[in-house]
Amino acid sequence: MNAHTGDRLVMKGIHVGDPQRVGVIIGVPHPDGSPPYRVRWLDTDHEALVFPGPEAHVEHRSS
Repeated sequence: MNAHTGDRLVMKGIHVGDPQRVGVIIGVPHPDGSPPYRVRWLDTDHEALVFPGPEAHVEHRSS
């Protein structure tokens, strides 16, 4: 997985009925774009350092 600032991180729920979470990546500490990412969640506006698992994917922003 690799990302850039401004991309979206989408995390699907891991249990039936769990909601999907979407956040904007606001920080990528590694030059190769690898995790962890600093993410601002759109539903709560909370910022967190995220180590995405297999239920997550990155939606790259359009240039």
